Parts: sequence; structure tokens; C-alpha cells
Amino acid sequence: MKLRTKIVNALVLLTLAVLVTAAPVMAADTVVIVDFSWDSVQMHNRIAGYIIEKAFGKKTEYIFAESLPGFMGLERGDAHLSMEGWVDNILEVWERVTTNGKVESLGTNFPDAPQGWYVPTYMIKGDKERGIEPVAPDLKSVSDLEKYKELFIDPENPKLGRLYNGPAGWRVTSINEMKVKGYGLEKHYEAFSAGSETALSTAIKRAYDRGLPVLAYYWEPTWVMGLLDMTLLEEPPHDDALWTEKHNFACGFPSVRVLIVANSKFVKENPEIADFLRNYSTTLEQNNKALAFMFQNDATTQQAAVWFLREYDDIWSKWLPAEAAAKVRAALKEEK
Repeated sequence: MKLRTKIVNALVLLTLAVLVTAAPVMAADTVVIVDFSWDSVQMHNRIAGYIIEKAFGKKTEYIFAESLPGFMGLERGDAHLSMEGWVDNILEVWERVTTNGKVESLGTNFPDAPQGWYVPTYMIKGDKERGIEPVAPDLKSVSDLEKYKELFIDPENPKLGRLYNGPAGWRVTSINEMKVKGYGLEKHYEAFSAGSETALSTAIKRAYDRGLPVLAYYWEPTWVMGLLDMTLLEEPPHDDALWTEKHNFACGFPSVRVLIVANSKFVKENPEIADFLRNYSTTLEQNNKALAFMFQNDATTQQAAVWFLREYDDIWSKWLPAEAAAKVRAALKEEK
């Protein structure tokens, strides 16, 4: 763990160094966009970047950073914007950079990102096309899981049902382990930790392709939710009083805001781009479908951005003045 911490610290320092040293050589007409480590933010960055280039005549540059150094870059002005700021995950930093007036929100990219325990919808409703009968028609919430344990039997421990959990080391993985206890399910289920995010998604898709029952922790937006018809099980409403280790986090996950974040000086100096970003808004369904396109076609985030712009002309065209939207459409016609 100490070695891992040293490596992470070194990478953070390296990222900060890149952000600092990059700033002086950037042209005045270049918009610097922070790429974080997940696909959806990189896709949205390229949707916004494409529009900024084609509609407003600016150049774009993408700098990779984890959340903390990325927000520090926005604060200093070394970077200008990012299309997904999961600000509740770094609330102390977010409160500092907004209180000092260096960074601001330009609105919500998509609705609060849900997460929790999912099952395939065919378990509840069946799937006539695949010849699947509903095996758990009354399964709606975590409180119903006890009576359906036999559907989720753990092959390595047949006495218990299996909840596919996140990888070891993720904070949410330990939270889910405590949730099992908080919901009184410890005698019926165990949280099975996946070896990686890929292992978790693979386990879900393998079961889904075979039409089998599966219970798993997951989140949105992701390609999994775009490609597979999954149902999020209900939990008691989020309650800060219950969202503690003492109470085993026995309630729904807190909402997570996904904001478009930008350096305040950049916003003032680029009002047209700021107006476009304030109008920018997508849905979870659109995001899930775009990420599913990426997965199914082994596409890059740039290719996914072009797909999104072609697929949802009626959506993004409302973000822009008519003349600017026409420039984007003309550029899309030239894309292969």
C-alpha cells in the first residue's frame, strides 16, 4: 500500500508539472480541456471540443488528469473546462475553488448519476423474444432479495446468494459489504468482490447473454446500461443519519452532481462558448447508448462524439445559435 501511495503521489506531481509547464506555450485561441479517467467525460469533452472548433473557430487541447490535480489546473487557469465534474466526490476542493471565485459551474451535464444494485429486467418481466419467463416478478427492492436468494446462489458458497461487488480497494466495495449487513441479508448473501471493473462488467454480460439471474452493483452512465436492459432495485431514501459505518449505510446512495466546470476567467473572456456550455444538457439514456456504441464498435471517444452529434442533431442544435449549428452540420458532412 505504501508503494502504491508513492506511485499515486508521483503521478499527481507529474500531472501538476505537465499542467504548469504546458500553460506558457498554449496559443491564446486554444481551449484546454481536462480529460479525467473515465470514458463518458472524455466523450463529452470531445463533443464540446468539436463544437468549439467548428462553431467558434477555436483550437482544442486535451490534458489528462485525475480529479484533484485537474481541478487545481482549472483553478490556476492552466486548463479551461471539463464536461464532467463529479463535485460531490471532491466536495472540499469544489467548495474551495468556487468560494475563491476561480472555478464555476455552467450547469448539469446529465441528471444525478445513479448507482446501486441491479438485476436484468427479464428476471422481473421476462423476455418473449428470448423465450425467458419472469422468475422474480415481485422483485422490486433490496427488501425482496431474501425470498429470491435461490436464484443468485454463489457457486463457491451454495449456502448463500452472490452480490457481484466492485473491485477490492474501491470505497463503494466496502460500503456494499456493509449494506448487506445493514439490510439484514448477511445470512442470505455475500458480496463477492470482482477483480477489476472489467471483471465486474464481464460477469454481468456473461449472465445476461445466457439469460441467467445476476445481482450486481453498478452505476450509470456506462456501456453496460446502454447495451443491457437492467433494473435498479429500490432502496430506502438516502438519509445522512443512516449513511454511516455505524448504521452500515442502510439507505440509498447519495445523489452525485455531474457538472460542467470551467475556469471563471475563461468564462468571462469567452461569453459565446460559455452560453453554449450553459445550454449543454444530455440524458442518461443518451449517454448509455453512446457508451454502448463505443463498446460494440471498439470506437474511440472522438468517434463516439461524432456518432452522438449525428444521432442527436435535434438535441445539440438547441445548444447553439442557428448559424453556429449550421457550421457544425457542415463539418459533420465531411467526416468519414
